[in-house]
Parts: sequence; structure tokens; C-alpha cells
Amino acid sequence: MPTVGQFTHERFATSPPQAAHEQHRVLIAGAGPVGLAVALGLARQGVASVVIEADNTVCEGSRAICISRRSLQILQRLGVLDAFLETGLPWTSGRSYYQGQEVLAFSMPHSDSDKLPPMINIAQFHIEQFLLDGARRYAHLIDIRWGSSVSALQTRADGATATITSELGSYDIGSDWLVACDGGQSFVRKSLGLKLEGQAFTGKFVIVDIELNSPFPTERRAWFDCACNPGSTMLMHKQPDNIWRIDYQIPDDSDLDEAIKEDNVRPVVQRHLEMLGEAHLPWKYIWSSAYRAGTMTLESYDHGRVLFAGNAAHAMPIFGVRGLNSGFDDADNLIWKLALVVHGNASPKLLQSYSHERIAAYHVNAFNAAKSTEFMAPGSRGYALMREAALSLSLTHKPIASLLNPRQTAAVAYDAAHAWGDKFSDGLAPGSAPVDVPLQLQGGPAHLLDALPSQFTLLHLGQCAQTLVVDAPVPLQQLCITPQQDASGLLTKHWGQNRSYLLRPDGHVLACWRAPSPAQLRECLSAFLQGP
Repeated sequence: MPTVGQFTHERFATSPPQAAHEQHRVLIAGAGPVGLAVALGLARQGVASVVIEADNTVCEGSRAICISRRSLQILQRLGVLDAFLETGLPWTSGRSYYQGQEVLAFSMPHSDSDKLPPMINIAQFHIEQFLLDGARRYAHLIDIRWGSSVSALQTRADGATATITSELGSYDIGSDWLVACDGGQSFVRKSLGLKLEGQAFTGKFVIVDIELNSPFPTERRAWFDCACNPGSTMLMHKQPDNIWRIDYQIPDDSDLDEAIKEDNVRPVVQRHLEMLGEAHLPWKYIWSSAYRAGTMTLESYDHGRVLFAGNAAHAMPIFGVRGLNSGFDDADNLIWKLALVVHGNASPKLLQSYSHERIAAYHVNAFNAAKSTEFMAPGSRGYALMREAALSLSLTHKPIASLLNPRQTAAVAYDAAHAWGDKFSDGLAPGSAPVDVPLQLQGGPAHLLDALPSQFTLLHLGQCAQTLVVDAPVPLQQLCITPQQDASGLLTKHWGQNRSYLLRPDGHVLACWRAPSPAQLRECLSAFLQGP
């Protein structure tokens, strides 16, 4: 079994074929980070699933390494946050260089009152392992079948039947719902005749993991037109266990299979370390791969009883780290909606809102990712000239350097489909993602998101009256925060005061009132659960 730093890949036995046709509530194709997150989230909502994974272990190589604060909040709701914080390397800043000179030093928004850093670096095999560890705690609800692939698919009005194939044989499995999390080359997507549409960029990049005991701190560094890779771009990130990730651009006409061979990677890495003044340090080659950037999506993530999430639904460039973080947002949006439908508490039409909201989020992310990508790897002479001008001017005109900012991912607000509640000039509008703030609760210092359950919540801000008795169609928790508990004033700053927020299980604002009546709450929830 391969070992990377302190991590050893566990190999799982191929799951044997089943003797008879099975029928399950939910079938998940793919046990990558998004598939495992969906399975774990559903299990925490009491929904069982079968997960089909072609490999016999978690992934090899760093792959997606930057996990945002928003994703960490999602991982907290999944019950696995502690492992990520114990292993991941937090960072808040980054630097960009042009022809060897520093032209930009940026800092992501953060403060001492934050519970979570704006970003951590952690290899994808760690990510998958920690989600797998969480799934193992729900072994009675999550059945992962290793070394198995979906090889055929038939859909119907009330579900889908998939043929599962491994080296040990094939069998059929039926499900009420199929969630496709089977990656960029999704078999499920292709079997339905669906294609990702969007923009493909010309830049090609090699990524390589090395083991290096370097004293440099954890921050994102980017080099433009550096001596070790003239005319191109290089990135470098520190990972746990002295593993360093290096991304470097190669000519557009390069053969990717040749470019990622160890013998071709080593000279590039050595030149890079020479530039950094670290060529004297011993280093070990671990893994390499390659990618081409693109912003592409399905037109819909909801196809009857088949739902798409993660890279099976969309593709993102790495710049601004919107790939896996978008996938976690997909999972976070889908989990509770699918659970409500499976339990019979919501109409299947509610899942249309999953597709609408996440496609809208894709377009926000794609817009920013495209800007970053065109700068990192210009696809035309015009963009190349613009970049050259910005980089040259940034040497002497510091305000120009802001154009080099990588535009890191941030939580996306969803459009409010309905006009429930009252209008306010401050606070969070319907559709907004929750803003975490420090509080003084009965047990001592805490944070708001620690107190929010993963279900519909009525959050009262101000001098709270008696708990409302609501004949709600779903369980509704109520939480009251008084001004005395907002010692920092940040709750009032971001959320306002003297109002009641109705929050979705993912924390997004559904509605807000000065003083809602039980009838208003019941009407809002009932309408929302019926879907758009």
C-alpha cells in the first residue's frame, strides 16, 4: 500500500456481486469527496444509500487541496470538521511575483473572532479518508461497494436500474433516486446522452507533489514569467507532512502524457527550487498529473430520478479553488432536500430548486473563475498583452497589482424565489448564506453556526418572547439570541436586530419577519416544500 508522509492508502476488497435484484432508496455513483459527503449527509438525516466506487481506495495524489471556510462549515454539519482542522494547514495570505519580483501580497478576510480560517490546505486523499471515516460511523445506513462501476443504466418515472460490474461479475440494482457523483468523465451523464457545455481554455498545466522540508510558511504563491518557466505561470502550496504542491504551465502543443513523466517533471522542479534558493534541500518525487481548464455545466442537474453533483454536473478551473468547494456546496444543497422528499415531507418538485440554485451559483463561480484563468493562462494574444501590461505596471504602480488577485471562492447567495417576510434595509436578505459570529451562550463562548441545527430553524434576534407554537409541516427548531449574548456586536452588524429569521437546514435565509405569526410560518414552509 502506498504511503505519503504519514498517510497510508488502505485497499478495500472488491465487493462481490449480489445474488438477486435489489431495490434501494438512494444509489450514489462515485465515492469521491462529493459522493461521500452526500452519503454521509443523507445518513445523518436517516436516509440509507448504496455507494458505487470503481477504485479500491481513496484517491492518490493531492488533486483538490484548498478547502474554503464555507466548505469547512459544511463539513462541520457532516460531523467531520475536527479531523480536517487537526490535519489541514490554515492560511490567510498569498504572494505573486513577476520576473522574480514580488508585485502583490494579498490577505483574505479574517479576524481573531473567526472560528474557522478562510482556507486550509489538505490533500484530497485526506479529504476522502476523513469523509470515509465519518461514513463508517453510519455503516448501517451507508453501503460502499468498492471496485465496482455502473456499466449500464435504465431510467423510469419512479427510479432507475443500474447494472453494476466488477472483476467478480455483474448484477442489477434498482433505486428510487440516483445521485451521479462520478466525476468529470461521468458514465451516468454519458449514458443519458448529456454533455457539459461552456468554455474550454487553452492552457495546459502539470501538477506535481514533492516531499520537501522547506521552512517557508503556508501561503499561496504564484510566479509569472519566472526564470524557471519563462513566459508561463507557476503556483506552489504547502500541504501537511512537508508535501508541497507545484502547478506549472506547459506549452499548448505539449503532449500531456509525456509532460507528467517523472523524468520530465524533475528538471522543472529542480529549476524552481534553484530559483527559490532551496536547491540544496533534498526532495522526493511523489505524484504528478495534468489538467486543462474549463468552465462547463449541464443545463440541468435534475433529470427525473437522476440528480447530478460535483464534477459530474460542472467543471471549474483550479484558479480561485471553486472546483471541490462548489461540489461541497452542491452536496449541502441537495442532502436535506432529497432527505425531505425520501421521507415524504416534501414534493419531488423541491429538487428542481436544487438544480436552479446550484446552476445559478455555477454561473457566479464561472464568471470569476474565467477572469482568473484568462489571467493565469491567456487564451489569446489580446489577453496575453493585457496580462503583460498589468504585470509590468504592477512593478511601479501598486494599485494595478489588484488585477493579480486570484478571486478566491466565497459563499454564493441564492435568489429568493418568493417574497415571504418583511423587507429590511440591513441584515441578511432572503437567499443569503449564513454569517458566523461569536456569541456568549449558556455554556460559554461559542459561535452562531455551532448553535444552529441541520434543520429548519426560526432564529429570534432581540428581546425574545415566548416560543411560538407552530403547526409546521416539518420539524422547526427555535433559537433566541439576546443583545446581551452579542458581546462583540457582530451579530447585529451582519444580521440586524429585533427580527426573526427562518433558516433552511443549510443555513441559507428563507424569510425574515419583524414578528412572524404561526400562520405565516406554516404558509411559508408549506409553499417552499412544494417546490418552485
